[in-house]
Amino acid sequence: MSEHAGVLGRIRRLMTKRTPEPLDVTRQDLVVVVESFDDSEACSTALDRGAQGAPHWIEADDAVLRHHLELPPAAVEEALALAGQDGYTAAVPSHPVSPGHSAADGGTPLSLILQRVQRLDAMHCAQEKSRMASLAQRLGGNALGWDALQPE
Repeated sequence: MSEHAGVLGRIRRLMTKRTPEPLDVTRQDLVVVVESFDDSEACSTALDRGAQGAPHWIEADDAVLRHHLELPPAAVEEALALAGQDGYTAAVPSHPVSPGHSAADGGTPLSLILQRVQRLDAMHCAQEKSRMASLAQRLGGNALGWDALQPE
């Protein structure tokens, strides 16, 4: 009888085990735990640095991965539509980039931050970094870098 109770107990625990709530990008306690704005820096290097720093990146937890882009104004809607297919949303409204920058089409480029919640590791980070660089280039802009946020 105790053998059955053990099995039933495990089944009950599995059935009542809740999956954690997804990370809410609007949480007030999110802080940047890792960032890289150097094209030549490997994501693995940035993540290692983030794991050592304070506040530090926690590999086992979800993070808000944000990509910082500068795009011609006419390309912002297309960027949002394309990135939206992969679950990205705009983190903040688009705004003009500081003077000294120029867009490929001669207009004043806009700064756009695309974000999504995901478990962050070096391979997926590198894939997303490459994807965003490609997206920005196709639309006449630049990928400036990325950062990741987790609760403090």
